[in-house]
Amino acid sequence: MILSKDQTGRLVTLVQTPRRIVSLVPSQTELLYELGLEHEVTGITKFCVHPKHWLTSKTSVGGTKTLNIEIIKRLSPDLIIANKEENNKTQIETLAKDYPVWISDISTLDESFEMIMKIGEMTDLILQAKKLITTINEHFLQLQPLKQSLKTCYLIWKDPYMTVGGDTFIHHLMQKCGLENLFENKQRYPTIRIDELIEMKCQLILLSSEPFPFKEKHIADLQKKMPESRILLVDGEIFSWYGSRLKLAPGYLNELLQSIKI
Repeated sequence: MILSKDQTGRLVTLVQTPRRIVSLVPSQTELLYELGLEHEVTGITKFCVHPKHWLTSKTSVGGTKTLNIEIIKRLSPDLIIANKEENNKTQIETLAKDYPVWISDISTLDESFEMIMKIGEMTDLILQAKKLITTINEHFLQLQPLKQSLKTCYLIWKDPYMTVGGDTFIHHLMQKCGLENLFENKQRYPTIRIDELIEMKCQLILLSSEPFPFKEKHIADLQKKMPESRILLVDGEIFSWYGSRLKLAPGYLNELLQSIKI
């Protein structure tokens, strides 16, 4: 029997090392692949786009917030991996009545490492998890933050515009980069107005590729209203995925920061 406390404080009991895993979170699905759980993972969401071949080889259980409970039941999972923010609370509570559901809750790198280690423990892949954490740590040692901070707004949505507060993982990575999040005193994902950014003398606007797919045309539109601000498109997966994709984050972020300095 395996006992594991998840990141919401719940004690999750596994009868044995899981052999039928359903992942409800894209970044954690990629992590499961990285750890070598090719055969154990049976179900994923339609948003679990990495690795690509799993989109056709694994059973789709719906969207992260619109799960098909009946399909999940047919898979008879002995472990479901979810996330407090990305999944629907009611649906997760329904699943937890019949299956072991391990829920992550992540806003910092340390919490990401804790999640990776816990999943490694539950799946009997502790050495692989430790190696991955070491690799990510080594890569982040190479991160070169800005020496002079810039007043920054990271936009995740349009109509209305939405940004990130100080209790998010995106904010944590912005801090690592030496970027001043203008909305660090807000929580989660507040709605904002462009005139607020003008009043706050925002120097840098980062337009994420997800969940809203910002494009070049959106830069042009914003630039007309804020000609003095630097506006860039950024990879939302790098800023918000807290699994094995973190290995790629420091390299990408260094390139981004270098382009900002020019």
